[in-house]
Amino acid sequence: MPSIRRGSERGQVSLGWLQSLHTFSFGHYYDPEHMGFSVLRVINDDTVAPGMGFDTHGHRDMEIVSYVLQGALEHKDSKGNHHIIPAGEVQLMSAGTGIAHSEYNYFATEPTRFLQIWIRPGAKGLSPGYAQACIKQNGALTPLVTPDGKGDSLMIHQDASLYRLQLSAGDTITLNTHNRWGYLHLIEGAAQTTQTQLDSGDAMGLTAQESVTLTAKSPLEALWFELPPG
Repeated sequence: MPSIRRGSERGQVSLGWLQSLHTFSFGHYYDPEHMGFSVLRVINDDTVAPGMGFDTHGHRDMEIVSYVLQGALEHKDSKGNHHIIPAGEVQLMSAGTGIAHSEYNYFATEPTRFLQIWIRPGAKGLSPGYAQACIKQNGALTPLVTPDGKGDSLMIHQDASLYRLQLSAGDTITLNTHNRWGYLHLIEGAAQTTQTQLDSGDAMGLTAQESVTLTAKSPLEALWFELPPG
């Protein structure tokens, strides 16, 4: 049976300049029952105060996706990349053998909100890389990150795919895992399944040969991950 992770039960971090909700254990939030799902390691819902951000810090052997929901992020890294990521765009940074970067709210007068997503790579010691794109919605499910770059998506070093799901109120969709695992994270809106109602911030994990049928109760935006069996 699919497992439910309620948004209200996520770890909460308040640093003044940063308000963050952690779906899985991260930083000072530790929960042995929520250490990740398959190769999905982190989903942080971060809101950064105007002009503030994350000072330069390092990563290695991790695929890091940032999906900006409001405002804009300013990214700088040790490989010479310097980019602005506005709302609606997706960024993929492959940390590989090691990369240092900083992320700041580009705006001085409004907050920036983004989802920070970590996925374990298929191999260690890869060359670091950077990509970002504005990917227009095409149907209910639009690929944002995939292993092969289908549909102009960003290419990840893992047998995992990330889709943006958008539904209008009353629309219905069935998500199937087949021989893979799936993870659904609601960003905004609400949906009814045969078992329960899902609201903003709620998530559902599915293992092989499971499915879920969603009916949107309001305009809905969510992320759907297709993952290797864990």
